[in-house]
Amino acid sequence: MEFHDWDPVYAAILADMGFDRDGDERARDLLVDLVSDGTARGEDDLDRGAPASDAGADPSGSDGDREGPLAVADLDFDGETVAIVGAGPSLGDELDVVRGADSVVAASDAAAAVREAGLGVDCMVTDLDERSDVARELTVEGTPVAVHAHGDNRPALRERVPRLAVEWVLPTTQAAPAGPVVDTGGFTDGDRAAFLADHCGAAQLVFAGWDFDDPDVGPMKARKLVWAERLLRWLEIRRGERFAVLDGRREGIDESALPV
Repeated sequence: MEFHDWDPVYAAILADMGFDRDGDERARDLLVDLVSDGTARGEDDLDRGAPASDAGADPSGSDGDREGPLAVADLDFDGETVAIVGAGPSLGDELDVVRGADSVVAASDAAAAVREAGLGVDCMVTDLDERSDVARELTVEGTPVAVHAHGDNRPALRERVPRLAVEWVLPTTQAAPAGPVVDTGGFTDGDRAAFLADHCGAAQLVFAGWDFDDPDVGPMKARKLVWAERLLRWLEIRRGERFAVLDGRREGIDESALPV
């Protein structure tokens, strides 16, 4: 997905959730700085709103020679069935979906859960709020991790990004892309994983560990899950696909903010 397609929906999310585009842009610029040279200047020193670096992956070079973060072109799910894995309570009962997929893209804590079940993760999508250190472990092992910047996670970015193997980090934003930081669509870790797999050529998306009505989440998380559901509905329409995770739910999804 290109940003001009995503931006109207992003604006609707900001308005509904009461979030600030400026905060997302400040976090994006901080992430540009962190993945470009491994250090962060003071946020007031960043040239906000402008690409801060030419750093990025060199798809023609070897992984060991890469000096910057991954580019989205370095991820390839072309023609594959990709499992989009959430960390909901249903995951333990749905591991066969993960086993049957060609590739696995896990959201946040789901990455650790999948590995604990003895299964592999091909990409992790996270805003670095997970309880484990799995993001660092995956990058050190040479597995891509899409690290997301948004207005509420600047402290986590400062603390945790310098500990990652940056050559295996794909930096992402929900605001306009800048420098090596990309935006392929999506809002929560889970739906961003689906949009990323779509952008990278997945032929089919299957879902495990998704619980839109999880009673144990707080009010803010519940509101985010409403948007995750809407965004998956938009994505399946764009793809001409029907996601099983939305079966029995489509009629109740508010599509008024979606360009469908």
